[in-house]
Amino acid sequence: MVDNPQMLELKKLTAQHFTKRTGIDVHFTTLPENEVRKEVHSDFALRSGRYDVATISNFETRDFARRGWLRPLDSFITKDRSFGQSDIMLPIQLSLSGADGKVYAEPFYGESSFLMYRKDVFRELGLEMPEKPTWSQIAALAERADRPGKGMSGICLRGLPGWGEMAAPLTTVVNTFGGTWFDRDWNARLTDNGFTEAARFYVGLVREHGQENPTKSGYADCLRNMKNGKSAMWYDATAGAGPLEADGSPVKGKIGYAPAPIEETRSSGWLYTWAWGMQKSTEQPRSAWEFMSWASSKEYESLVGREIGWENVPAGKRESTFDRPQYKRAAAAFGDATEKAIREADPRRPGVQKRPTLGIQFVGVPEFTGLGDHVSRELSAAIEGEQSVTAALRKSQREARKVGARYERR
Repeated sequence: MVDNPQMLELKKLTAQHFTKRTGIDVHFTTLPENEVRKEVHSDFALRSGRYDVATISNFETRDFARRGWLRPLDSFITKDRSFGQSDIMLPIQLSLSGADGKVYAEPFYGESSFLMYRKDVFRELGLEMPEKPTWSQIAALAERADRPGKGMSGICLRGLPGWGEMAAPLTTVVNTFGGTWFDRDWNARLTDNGFTEAARFYVGLVREHGQENPTKSGYADCLRNMKNGKSAMWYDATAGAGPLEADGSPVKGKIGYAPAPIEETRSSGWLYTWAWGMQKSTEQPRSAWEFMSWASSKEYESLVGREIGWENVPAGKRESTFDRPQYKRAAAAFGDATEKAIREADPRRPGVQKRPTLGIQFVGVPEFTGLGDHVSRELSAAIEGEQSVTAALRKSQREARKVGARYERR
């Protein structure tokens, strides 16, 4: 599994609270995100059975299911009435289902994206955040909030190259500006007006009112900037709210939360989940399901709340979590905004036109990892002033055509 903090907490709690009750020993291999993706892809492709269960995201789920690497979970769900599949939020369920409609993974936590901003700074400057902001409005607010003399940028946006870094928020901007990576027939559309306007806007906003060293700034860097008072706004994952509101955070209670900015769409937040997938070749399917069911359960959320704190609960996957009094108190500042963002995310139709795959901030094919990395590198160079956005997208279009050609013929 991926070695993020909430997963490591799970590892600590398993022996005492799962193995002790069930007698099932769980042996964990924890790796950084890039490494865990490679390890899981390799092991599941070979069907070695070394891992019974692995963390996969909604990016991999449908592809792995199509390749026959995952065991469908519907029969386990039917027998395990206490699990409560109907409690899993619908956008999360959709993102973890195969083209055949079967369930292939269960979520550990889910997230969308929204805009975080300094309420105190806005009051001081006489600024007002719209209830449902557009990107045009955010650009104007960033200009007014940008105070380099006081060490504060107007906004922080990921500029670090990577399909899971810069390409993620950028793609949500592309969607709402009317663009897309590919149309439904797999024609590459990176040089169309919608994609071009979105890329120019994103690059221009970062260059003019973004953080220092933007091409070295990813999620963790923008989170640090926001916590340390170096940015007035930040557009990113809803998961960022927890650390901002944690005890000891210098900005606790000072942050406001607004929906992901829009232009041509009704909403534009992304959808992401780390989830449990069962390898098709496992020889211990019942034990594997018992662990997966526990790790994604309401029972486990309660355990985390008692043992570690309700602000650390792996939320964003169950409807009921947002109704729990303990969680509502711990997440009072951002819980409603997070729930709304996830509920409004639609991986089936994230933009103004139909798409060839399921996904919001990514194109759901394996080749997107390389393509997203390439395009974000080209646009990162545009942020640095090494080339124009037009030149970056012209080169990117050629790479996108190669990917599209592989699927046009199918």
